Amino acid sequence: MAYFIDPEECTACGACIDECPVEAISEGDDFYTIDPEECTDCGACVDVCPVEAISPEE
Repeated sequence: MAYFIDPEECTACGACIDECPVEAISEGDDFYTIDPEECTDCGACVDVCPVEAISPEE
């Protein structure tokens, strides 16, 4: 299961983008997004998010 970034919580700080080993995270207009097709469910991005905007996709 891929991870998801809540657009209402994301502050676009960029902390997560460097942590993704498969480059599944990209910058959007006001927040970052995770490509579910590329995400390997490693959770590295979750640990570095300062506002806890990243969670498993339901």
